[in-house]
Amino acid sequence: MTKNTPGRRRGRQLPRTDELRIWRDYIESAEALRSELASRLQAESSLSPGDYGVLLALSETPGRRMRSSELAVHVGWERSRLSHHLGRMERRELIRREECATDNRGAEIVLTTSGASAFRGATVPHLSAVRELFIDALTPDQLAFAGELAAALRSHLRPQAPAHGAVNSARK
Repeated sequence: MTKNTPGRRRGRQLPRTDELRIWRDYIESAEALRSELASRLQAESSLSPGDYGVLLALSETPGRRMRSSELAVHVGWERSRLSHHLGRMERRELIRREECATDNRGAEIVLTTSGASAFRGATVPHLSAVRELFIDALTPDQLAFAGELAAALRSHLRPQAPAHGAVNSARK
């Protein structure tokens, strides 16, 4: 809760009609935005949002490599989902898996030259779509509030989790 959020209601209570309308508007808008961004990303770069997220994480990491377990946490996926996705990315030569030099039990995921090239080629069109579909649709005050809303929801869902970007900044 933020300082401007009303106190919690007593007991369990179902959402009111007006609250459900806001919830549905939020969910439907977020899904429409996510779907349009995914379609554009795929059409313009042949990368899925999952591919882009993995490539982004690796591109921001020193040495362009990361332990698979760390990458799973970073992208918010279960390890088995990530493993299957990495297999598809490896077949397309976007990444490669190498034995971990410090621990034989784990693997490091390495961004390949072609993966880095695909990521660079996708970034400008993707960020242009983000600007067009999200940023330009909002006033500066609305955009700031959207950031506050996202932070409040993230804090409520994962109170112990670091703020988005904290993991990245710790590695730099």
